[in-house]
Amino acid sequence: MINSLKDQLLGLGFSAPKPEPRKPQPSRPGGQGGKPAHVHGAKKSGGKPAQDARKSGNRPAPHKQRSREDIDLAKAYAIRAQKEKDERIEAERLKQEEARLRREAKAKLKDFLVDKSLNAAEADHVRHFEYGGKIKRIHVTAEQLKALNAGELGVVQQDGRYLLVKIDVLAQAEAIFAPAVALKVDPDAPTQDDPYSDPQYQVPDDLAW
Repeated sequence: MINSLKDQLLGLGFSAPKPEPRKPQPSRPGGQGGKPAHVHGAKKSGGKPAQDARKSGNRPAPHKQRSREDIDLAKAYAIRAQKEKDERIEAERLKQEEARLRREAKAKLKDFLVDKSLNAAEADHVRHFEYGGKIKRIHVTAEQLKALNAGELGVVQQDGRYLLVKIDVLAQAEAIFAPAVALKVDPDAPTQDDPYSDPQYQVPDDLAW
């Protein structure tokens, strides 16, 4: 068998040449293997850049600061609400104060009218008059009827009763509590202003009013 040239050279004392070390290949632009650097980086980072991008996209946008117009409008509403509240409180205070003064005036009038009523048990005439939007009546004598129509007497309402009093007493009662004056005749006023002032005008007592 014919030996190969390599074997003959080894027999003559030549040693086999050592293989030269392999030179590393220069990396191509864009990362290893020609792949884009950002793709390679994304693999090494475990996809964090993509996750961060998704997280930032889902993050709620910060609240916008309230505009100056909104703040001024809120202040205006608050001021108006406070003003309306103060007005309600003041109206209620005035109402209570008016009720208190009314009670005190009625109590004072009641004390003032003690022993000043001229209502007669033998009164056989009826004098009608308008008071509080309704027709009321009081029993008087013939003489009292004339004096009442002449403006010398008057009628005061006291706890649902109608008291016949002298004209000076009526004036004082009016000064104490004017709403209590039920009938105050002006003798100079036209008859049509008080149709019940005519002594001839009579209404039966059994007529319901």
